[in-house]
Amino acid sequence: MKPGPTNSLTDIAGLRVGNAQDNTLKSGTTVVVGDAPFTASVAIMGGAPGTRETDLLAPDKSVAAIDALVLSGGSAFGLDACSGVVDGLRKDGRGFCIGSAKIPLVPGAILFDLLNGGAKDWEDNPYRALGRAAYDNAATAFDIGTIGAGTGALTAMLKGGLGTASLVLPDGSTVAALVAANPVGAVTTPGDRYFYAAPFEMNAEFGGVGPDPRGGLGLSRESRKMNALSARANTTIAIVATDAALTKAECHRVATAAHDGIGRACVPAHTPNDGDLIFALTTGARPAADVLMTGHAAALCLSRAIARAVYAATPAQDDVMPCWKSANAGL
Repeated sequence: MKPGPTNSLTDIAGLRVGNAQDNTLKSGTTVVVGDAPFTASVAIMGGAPGTRETDLLAPDKSVAAIDALVLSGGSAFGLDACSGVVDGLRKDGRGFCIGSAKIPLVPGAILFDLLNGGAKDWEDNPYRALGRAAYDNAATAFDIGTIGAGTGALTAMLKGGLGTASLVLPDGSTVAALVAANPVGAVTTPGDRYFYAAPFEMNAEFGGVGPDPRGGLGLSRESRKMNALSARANTTIAIVATDAALTKAECHRVATAAHDGIGRACVPAHTPNDGDLIFALTTGARPAADVLMTGHAAALCLSRAIARAVYAATPAQDDVMPCWKSANAGL
């Protein structure tokens, strides 16, 4: 296996990613949209999720395909970003047809970034407009780090962010991940230098410093975020995708397997105060593949994407947490 040409979700043909953010708000939204509707499911393993329309992604539900997926900051307010994406899809004539009506189907998930130093004194919820802007910005090329849904994200010790990674499997299919990393847990070992995901790094994509040589890791629960903000200001939300044909049930299994990627990159993970959630989608452009290998690759991509999100984060005015690059400027 090797990374795709751009090491991103859009190495899967037919997918586009759009970001929009308000730097004064210190929050934003990310959307994934396809050239055509795609099959998807979801697996939730955190204790505090925030979602919209995820029930229809269960394997036994009748909806066969959806139009887009949304990741957003803003906690419950951020769910309104999905409405902005629905507006854009409706304008473009897309949606599930019932008679003469077309209804865009846009599940979404949110993370909590309401205590990160940004201006949160709005009168009108800003997330619908951010969702529409993210939809309008959707393209095959996009930035990572402090952008989109990762704009206000924080890990236990460092700024979080938006990250992505991909792998091309031996059968020619592609698997990729996109994540907004805002976990309870730490993404780096004590000292802020080494990433827990380091054993899975490829081509120095998050600094190439290698694994922490020390043993006995994971015992410390030090957390700048918890000390500065709240025990509930968290959540890692992600999308994993493939071009190999999968059923809804198989998408659910891939999403479940991909949660290993959160557990390998964030310590601890899947806590009562995280809303850890993973969507899995397929464009179905290639023949069916080995679901075991697809899920394994999705977990590898997700671990790498989480570390890349933190590695790519950039400083901003009134930050409450340092960035990895700032903390390791002398290395």
